[in-house]
Amino acid sequence: MKLQDFKIGEEFTTNLGRFRWRCTDIGTRVITAIRVDDAKDKSWYNGPPYAVHESVFDENDQPGCNK
Repeated sequence: MKLQDFKIGEEFTTNLGRFRWRCTDIGTRVITAIRVDDAKDKSWYNGPPYAVHESVFDENDQPGCNK
């Protein structure tokens, strides 16, 4: 995927495919996302701020992401 393919609130996977991620913010060169299969309590996904860790995907990580 490219930066313009990401939309806040939409989910994606990585090439490893083991986890689903939800885009939480889009910057000039990076996106942030939370892993949505991580929490036992679904309220942890309500935010911002989120009760789960937000990860950064830079321009080197983004091509390895899939819708």
